[in-house]
Amino acid sequence: MNSPTTEPAAGRAGAASRRTGGRPPRLRGGARPAGLSTRWWVSWLFAAPALAVYAVFVLWPMLLTFQYSLYEWNGIGASTWVGLDNYHRVFRDPELFNTILNAFRLIVFFSVVPVLLGLAIAATIRRIAASRLALVARTVVFIPQVIPLVAVGITWTWLLSSNGLVNQVLSAIGLGGITRAWLGDLSTALPAVGVMGAWVMLGLCTLLLLAGMSKIDPALYEAARLDGAGPVREFFSVTVPSLRQEIGVCVTVTVISALASFDIIYISTQGGPGNATMVPGLEIFYQAFSDRQIGVASALAVVLMVLVLLCVLPVQRLTRERP
Repeated sequence: MNSPTTEPAAGRAGAASRRTGGRPPRLRGGARPAGLSTRWWVSWLFAAPALAVYAVFVLWPMLLTFQYSLYEWNGIGASTWVGLDNYHRVFRDPELFNTILNAFRLIVFFSVVPVLLGLAIAATIRRIAASRLALVARTVVFIPQVIPLVAVGITWTWLLSSNGLVNQVLSAIGLGGITRAWLGDLSTALPAVGVMGAWVMLGLCTLLLLAGMSKIDPALYEAARLDGAGPVREFFSVTVPSLRQEIGVCVTVTVISALASFDIIYISTQGGPGNATMVPGLEIFYQAFSDRQIGVASALAVVLMVLVLLCVLPVQRLTRERP
């Protein structure tokens, strides 16, 4: 048992720590105890290399991008100050603005579909967790996540071509009337690219959600069954509320993948046909390296970064763990 003076002293120490924001307390005259002060600086020295790398490779390029967005520059000659004109062009030019709309359309395929299907598949695998089929299912579902996106783009381009496997299967089952070059049709190109992204993201979402389900207290399911809940009611009343954080991670990762998509689209369609699959990441690449419009490309990059933050931060706030 602690002495009568121990707990009040600990309380005073905790209050002093809160008042100083976790920094070592100061002695009379403004000085800190030598040992605490040394440990405080040593901790910053350990973090300094990571902070330096982050500043050089993340913060500095971000500042340069914002600076370039205020100029008209071809990347070689002299630059001309244009202020916010490049940003006005991003929102006034239909071709540039449509790339942003395409990115938001891809969120349905890259995020909504994988998360919903991932919940259903993870719940099914959890129910058969003791069988060998569960291990096979986890492996098969996760395989797309480890395949390079370039290989994914090439493979799906073959599958969705005019004489690809998809059209051959449709013809074999009597649906030859709907066959087409899926990636070459204006009405189906973007959904076809979205299917590729959904296929890739499904494995990641499934495993993350399955890992979250393994942490749910079995007593919650027993209590739900005692109350007469069936499998569907268990899923919506116990499983989904318990996976708030895992769903938040899945939505965050997949939304960023949708808004910043580049690899799959560049390999499969290169933004065509007729800019039907053009997205901000690809447009930035073309503006900077093909059209030599560094200012416009930088402005679109800044807008894309802001859009990602506006989409991700509310999701993080809504799904974070509540005390």
